[in-house]
Amino acid sequence: SIGMIQSPNTDHLFNRGLKISHIRLLSALADTGQISKAANRIGVTQPAASRLLAEIERIVGQPVHRRTGRGMALTVVGKSLATRAQRIQLELRDAARELVEVAAGAVGHIRIGSVTGPAIDRVLPVLRNARLTTPQITAEVIVAPSDILCEHVLAGRIDFAVGRLPEGPERTLFSLAPIATEPVALVVRKGHPLTNLSNPQLADLLAYDWVMPPPDSILTRAVHARLSAHGMPRPPQRLATASFLLIFALLQQSNAIAPLARTVATSFSETPDAPYVELAIDLGIEVETFGLVTLAGSILTPVASRMASEIRTIEPH
Repeated sequence: SIGMIQSPNTDHLFNRGLKISHIRLLSALADTGQISKAANRIGVTQPAASRLLAEIERIVGQPVHRRTGRGMALTVVGKSLATRAQRIQLELRDAARELVEVAAGAVGHIRIGSVTGPAIDRVLPVLRNARLTTPQITAEVIVAPSDILCEHVLAGRIDFAVGRLPEGPERTLFSLAPIATEPVALVVRKGHPLTNLSNPQLADLLAYDWVMPPPDSILTRAVHARLSAHGMPRPPQRLATASFLLIFALLQQSNAIAPLARTVATSFSETPDAPYVELAIDLGIEVETFGLVTLAGSILTPVASRMASEIRTIEPH
C-alpha cells in the first residue's frame, strides 16, 4: 500500500517498473510545480501525466505529491526523487552528447605508429591541432622502422601505422593506403669541410664516411640504388644504425654524412643556431611510397578513422 514504507534493494525501482517517462515527469514537476505544465513539457496529456504520477507512487510505495489550494506540491519523498530525476536527465543528455562526439571521432584514445619523417610533418601537426580543437582526444605515438610498426599493428598494440609494408608473405596481412614518397637530404655538422664548397660534387661526398641504417633497410637501399644510377660506388660506412640519437651524436662529433628524410633534415637544420646543416646537393634520392598501414579487413574506431584521414590529407609544410 502507499502508506507502507518499503526497503528497496539497489535496483528496486527499476525492477518494479520505473521508466524514463516517470523520470522526465518528476523532473518537469520539480521545475514547474504544476501537473498541467509538466505534462506539456514532456509532451503528454494531463490525464496521461496523472497516470504516470500514480504509477510512480505505486512503484515507490510513498506519496510523492499532495494537493494544495493552488494545485499540487511535491512531498519530501517527491522532492528527493525529483532532484535525482533531474540529475539523471543531465547525465542522459551528457551521454547523448558524448555518443555523438564519439561517433564523430571527437572523443577517445588513439595509438599511432609512424616512421620518423611523417611523424614530424604529418602526425605531429594533426595531434597539435587536435589538442586545440578536440581536447578530449588523447594519443600515444611510437616512432620506429616500418617492420617494427607492422608488428605492432599485427599485435593490436597500435591502431594504425604511417609507414611501409614489410617484405615477404606477411604483406598480405596488411592494407596500405598510399600517401607520398619521401625525399632524402644529406646532413652534416655545422662547419663541416663540405659546407665551404659552393657546388659540392658527388665525388667530394664519397671522401667522407656515411652513417646509415643497415644495408637491408629501405633508406640504405634507396641511397645505394641512386649512387649506382650515377655510376658511383657505395659510400664508405663504418657505422650502421637506425638510431637518430646516435646518428646526430656522430654527426656532431665527426665529419660523417647522414642521408635523412628531408623533413627530418629540415627540422634539425633550418634555424640559424642549429648544429647541423643540409648539404647544397640533391642526388634525387627518394624512399619508396609510405602510407597508412592497417590490418587487412579491420575497421578503425571513429577517433582513429578521423586522425588517419587528417594525417593522409594534411599538407606538410
